[in-house]
Amino acid sequence: MTAIAVLGSTNMDLVAYVSRAPRLGETVTGREFRTVPGGKGANQAVAAARLGGEVVMIGAIGTDEFGVRLRSALTAAGVETAALRTVEGASGTAHITVDDEGANSIVVVPGANGHVTGLAPGDAARIGAADALLLQLELPLEAVVAGATAARAHGVRTVLTPAPARPLPRELLELIDLLVPNEHEAATLTGFTDPLAAAEALLREVPEVVVTLGAAGALYAARGREPLTVPAPRVRAVDTTAAGDTFVGALAVALGEGRPMPEALTWAARAASLAVQRPGAQPSMPTRADLDAPPPPAAPGPDPATAPPPGPGAPAGEGALPRGGGGA
Repeated sequence: MTAIAVLGSTNMDLVAYVSRAPRLGETVTGREFRTVPGGKGANQAVAAARLGGEVVMIGAIGTDEFGVRLRSALTAAGVETAALRTVEGASGTAHITVDDEGANSIVVVPGANGHVTGLAPGDAARIGAADALLLQLELPLEAVVAGATAARAHGVRTVLTPAPARPLPRELLELIDLLVPNEHEAATLTGFTDPLAAAEALLREVPEVVVTLGAAGALYAARGREPLTVPAPRVRAVDTTAAGDTFVGALAVALGEGRPMPEALTWAARAASLAVQRPGAQPSMPTRADLDAPPPPAAPGPDPATAPPPGPGAPAGEGALPRGGGGA
């Protein structure tokens, strides 16, 4: 069983479903509202645990009702929460709008996550006992650097999802083994909108990069190797909020099981494609049984040469992996 440590955020997602997102200064009427456990760190932890990983979550929740629910959701998914500290005040929240095409926009309020400025006693040992450490950028940067430093000291593979996107210091990039941005994040980090050019630029800083490309799948690049693109399964997206986090959690499990990178990427892309077909972040994430079941036969489609352009709604194949925006 793959041992995975996650140092990251735990948020309650406050999700409004609308036909279309409001423009600046505009009010629109939604059709549904849900509170769903989320946070990029917790999402990756749940994704990995549901797919067979042995996962420990390192982070913080508040003393509010959300904190109780967030810890309970992690525990129910099989995630070890002994390192999930409780701090006075509010838990983190993510305010999410999801439109009819499954696309989302997100505002994150850190809450308790902002109090995680370093490792607590025992955290370095937990990281050292793992096969991989998963990191994101919803905690203060000093905590992310501290976690990556501990992982490097113990020879643990470090995987960073650079979201929310922002410039990263070299002291952090030098500690990262695998960087997994979406297209928007890759462009923010490098200034290149072309994913391959962005990946090549990032290889000057880290040894391996996976750029997620939405319906086009994922691009893998590594120093000294030819780039590889893995397609995403063709599905109809309902909610892409958890696509990227599901992908990363699944990829960590697959690599920990010793799968070659092309196989691991294909497995992770299928996991993400299952997640986007269901609403919510953690509730949408597949189990190992879901992923190991044979995929249903693809519905026959029209001849591409004669097919009309897609109408409203997410077309088949759209949203299986995040192009930009990410999840919460």
